[in-house]
Amino acid sequence: MSQQDLKATLENTIVALQQNPAGARLVFKAQTRLLDGVRCAAEVRDFPPLIIDEPPELGGGDAGANPVELILAALGTCQEIVYAAYAAVLGIPLEAVEVSAKGYLDLNGLFGLKEVPSGFQKISFETTLKSPADPETIEKLVAAVEAHCPVLDTLTRPVEVAGTVILNGAPLHALAIDAA
Repeated sequence: MSQQDLKATLENTIVALQQNPAGARLVFKAQTRLLDGVRCAAEVRDFPPLIIDEPPELGGGDAGANPVELILAALGTCQEIVYAAYAAVLGIPLEAVEVSAKGYLDLNGLFGLKEVPSGFQKISFETTLKSPADPETIEKLVAAVEAHCPVLDTLTRPVEVAGTVILNGAPLHALAIDAA
């Protein structure tokens, strides 16, 4: 899609949201299941299943990215998408966007060997842009992306999380983490 076509599509969506504010609230869904060992499949919308696995040293067959790698991929691709969207709407020429993301994880937390978080302790990323626009214009674009990237926002603020465990058709356990 050209930058002009992307701009038109996004502007149409913005107008539609202004006319129907309730249309702004979306629910995204994923259905996942354990296949064997630690290999899983994730289904999103009508796409073919995505295989998620662990590397051999974590008991997997290396058939796909693992869940924490998917977090990094989600951050990078969300940044790239939001750069493309804001550049199109603001009329900023953007020739290329690439993100390199790293997550620092201590396996002692995963295996319960030490009292450390089981998830990432730090995430860093580097975004490389190619554009003929002046640095001041790009700084405005960077500020817009950092303020509005949904995955970056999700990773950097408390988010309410709720879950239930069903055993043989009956509720067994509930998890609720308040965002406050």
